[in-house]
Amino acid sequence: MADKDKSVFEKFSDWATKFTGSSYAFIGATLIVLVWAVSGPVFNYSETWQLVINTGTTIITFLMVFLIQKSQNKDSKAIQIKLNELIAANEKASNRIVDIEDLTEKELDQLHCYYEKLADFAKEDADIHTSHSIDAAQRNQDYKHEFFKRKHDEWLEKQQKK
Repeated sequence: MADKDKSVFEKFSDWATKFTGSSYAFIGATLIVLVWAVSGPVFNYSETWQLVINTGTTIITFLMVFLIQKSQNKDSKAIQIKLNELIAANEKASNRIVDIEDLTEKELDQLHCYYEKLADFAKEDADIHTSHSIDAAQRNQDYKHEFFKRKHDEWLEKQQKK
């Protein structure tokens, strides 16, 4: 994305995120705290002196929460897109997993349990290249269903002939 396409807020938030995560910001914050602490005797450790640091840190913390959340949202979205691309590019990966971040917590828990079972299957396999995916499991399930249905139908025919 070209830098010119970014909004003023986007440019500012990118700059602020980079700056606040830098060693310069940490050194600056440390210096502010040191100056405040050293100035304590000058102001007789008054309530106003304490209020200055409390108010300043509260305001900065309040604003940083939103800045961090915006940065996390952007990073999370970028990571999800990269993962979706890897899933789409891998022929053995199930495309059903693309965009699962939109599922409910309960649905994600169900998928987690499913993948725990797949991990158990993978541990039992001698060949580490054996694929276990939702699609492979569905094919196996369909095969078993058809196989047992056919066997059941054959059994029913034998029972009717008797």
